[in-house]
Amino acid sequence: MIAIMDYGLGNIANLTNAIRFLGYEVEVTKDEDTLRQADTIILPGVGHFKDAMDRIHAQDLVPLLNELKETKRLVGICLGMQLLFEHSEEGNVDGLGYLPGTVERIISPHPVPHLGWNALHSTLPSLNGDVYFIHSYKAVTKENIVATTDYGQEVVAIVQKDNILGIQFHPEKSGKIGLAILNQALQGGFE
Repeated sequence: MIAIMDYGLGNIANLTNAIRFLGYEVEVTKDEDTLRQADTIILPGVGHFKDAMDRIHAQDLVPLLNELKETKRLVGICLGMQLLFEHSEEGNVDGLGYLPGTVERIISPHPVPHLGWNALHSTLPSLNGDVYFIHSYKAVTKENIVATTDYGQEVVAIVQKDNILGIQFHPEKSGKIGLAILNQALQGGFE
């Protein structure tokens, strides 16, 4: 079973539909017992980094996430990926710290937010294709990078460290390749 953690900031309906389309059982929940029974926990997110961390702290979800990341697959999507890092300029607040790096505003000759379709670049052939982005901040890291995109600068698009995965774009809005990437994440990651 796939559990989408419901902390109040996320594009949950489209993501839930995409996961069901892929043939998985999925629940949107913040119930600890349900989350503990899941094979994979998805940390979604749309909006402001500080608001997300404030909600996660207010619902006392950090200890649970710290526990679950040790035994479950944890997949952060969009803002959910950014929350996996150590600190963000957006609200000048610490993240969960599961991945080394920071989150910084995109500085680009192109319009910000980064909105629309962009090509992924990866050494893994299954990850090369166009996917749909919408974000104003990006992860800045030199570690655990699986795929990037170019938006007037390199933007980290997918990260993975053991059972912790992050996807910056919206796989549920990225057609067949997005669904294939989401399915890889749910099955264990990128190789």
